[in-house]
Amino acid sequence: MTYSFISLPNAGRFVLSNATLPAAAVTGYEAPVAPVVEGLVRADIVIADGKISALLPPGEAPVELAKSDLKEGMVWPCFADMHTHLDKGHIWPRNANPDGTFPGALEAVRADREANWTAADVKKRMEFSLRSAYAHGTSLIRTHLDSLAPQHRISFEVFAEMRDVWKDRIGLQAVALFPMENMADAAYFADLVTVVREKGGLIGGVTRMSSDLHSQLDTLFRAAADNGLDVDLHVDETDDPAAETLKAIAQAVLRNRFGGKVTAGHCCSLARQDEETAKRTVELLAQAGLAIVSLPMCNMYLQDRYPGRTPRWRGITLFKELAAAGVATAVASDNTRDPFYAYGDLDAVEVFREAVRILHLDHPLDTAARIVTTSPADILGRPDMGRIAVGAAADLVLFSARRWSEFLSRPQSDRVVLRRGKVIDRSLPDYRELDSVVGA
Repeated sequence: MTYSFISLPNAGRFVLSNATLPAAAVTGYEAPVAPVVEGLVRADIVIADGKISALLPPGEAPVELAKSDLKEGMVWPCFADMHTHLDKGHIWPRNANPDGTFPGALEAVRADREANWTAADVKKRMEFSLRSAYAHGTSLIRTHLDSLAPQHRISFEVFAEMRDVWKDRIGLQAVALFPMENMADAAYFADLVTVVREKGGLIGGVTRMSSDLHSQLDTLFRAAADNGLDVDLHVDETDDPAAETLKAIAQAVLRNRFGGKVTAGHCCSLARQDEETAKRTVELLAQAGLAIVSLPMCNMYLQDRYPGRTPRWRGITLFKELAAAGVATAVASDNTRDPFYAYGDLDAVEVFREAVRILHLDHPLDTAARIVTTSPADILGRPDMGRIAVGAAADLVLFSARRWSEFLSRPQSDRVVLRRGKVIDRSLPDYRELDSVVGA
């Protein structure tokens, strides 16, 4: 194993000196007198026994401690990726999307799931994805699991095993993903809720406009309330401005006085609606306390894709308007090398870099770092993660990049990841390891 751009002291207590931190991901540190430029602050980080013991102005760390001079390189907390699909990951070589469209993705995944998703298959691909995310510097992941019968029992069992195996490296959460209309099968839905409750998961679902939508949402929220479950839904992943299930979800939360946490992912059609309609929905979301996660890379890939036609819009939700209204917002990876997104590696730096470009989160970049750190960690109920703070674990990602332009212009492949103050091996798993299950 080699250290990419910096070597750290072999000591239980040491200092990362002359570091540049994104202030949006730092708690409890008063920046020195020097001006804060685009939300970046300078600090010395004192690490002792695997934790951050002090955050000090540059040059003020105890002189007797061993030091590594970052020369103003950035230090981030480990990342939180709050919307992924670990069960689908890496099936592209085995069952690709024939045309890159949303219907093509649905059919390709259905065929692959029915033919191949044994426990051994799901475990092999899920573990590969977790190894990749860990090497890139992620410490918290929420995954949606396709939960049509009998897959819900297979995948949740695998997930529970992986959560235990990985508990000291990545915190894992799982959401049951299924078509809402399938709740009409009472026996299936009761069994699904039982599995989710027993495995400590969340209830989810794919919402669609229909005459039954309001009653479906009432059934879902009643089941969630009765079983102490939070909710995370796939919402309005379409360019159809008439798709308003997001508004219906907020109304259902208020109507049912649901006290759990509710997250909505995608919400693409919100950006296709007229200003007044969208404004009313955004206000309703704030009132209902929903959190919204945008998946910019996947939605750029799928949305507005028609043969021989250049896409006319970006496929993303009204991220800035939601945040300005006080709605909790974050971004995430979504799919990885599967029919819904042909690319990706669960690298939060890539997700952040592309989100900045696609969502125009720059000019200025003062608070942008929150979208893959503090915001998703808070939404996932883990305020102890995704931030740099005294007393927190020294789970950090070190970069040679000093400023935003440097950070966003390269993939940062020379980053160093610390877990509890120790450098980890960042070697990525070889795709050839998957040849036995998905082919080359």
